[in-house]
Amino acid sequence: MAVRRGLKVYVDVCAFFSDEGELMPRYLIWEDGTRYDIDMVKSIERCASRKAGGAGILYTCRVNGQYMKLYYEENNRWFVESKK
Repeated sequence: MAVRRGLKVYVDVCAFFSDEGELMPRYLIWEDGTRYDIDMVKSIERCASRKAGGAGILYTCRVNGQYMKLYYEENNRWFVESKK
């Protein structure tokens, strides 16, 4: 279940490791329990969230035709930046 911590929204993510060892997210579960399938991962890079704080791996993903930033922190938690 998703949990808010300031401007971070921690979300549940289903992911897998590719045969090349890359961690790839498949879908996420939002605060209200809605499942959002990730259509595509556009890019993967080590990055800090300037808005919400924290650092880790940034996955720029396409969900329902729109791009979003999904972060995987070094504490093994996934989050997205809150719009509020």
